[in-house]
Amino acid sequence: MEVRAITKYVRISPSKALEISRLIQGKSVNEALAIVEISPRKAARLFAKTLKSAVANAEGEPNRLNRNDLKVKRAAADPGPMLRRYRPKARGSAGRIHKRMSNFTVILTDEK
Repeated sequence: MEVRAITKYVRISPSKALEISRLIQGKSVNEALAIVEISPRKAARLFAKTLKSAVANAEGEPNRLNRNDLKVKRAAADPGPMLRRYRPKARGSAGRIHKRMSNFTVILTDEK
């Protein structure tokens, strides 16, 4: 059985969050939580929130999945909307600044 949690509009670039998502993908839930707790990156803190939410969703299901049996099937940082800002540049022109956002998805499964 699969359980998912999605965190939308996280103010971090998907490319920065991709490193953490690759680290936890395929690991058991306890192992993945240990990885994100130790890592000093902002993306790890944010993925920890999403991972804990997915575990809570699994434990709250009518089937009551056991935390020790769960495995991270997919962890992804997909691009979200972008804030577009402008900064003054030389000779009266304007330079674009893209403040990127991400949508985090964590899918847990109890299958081997």
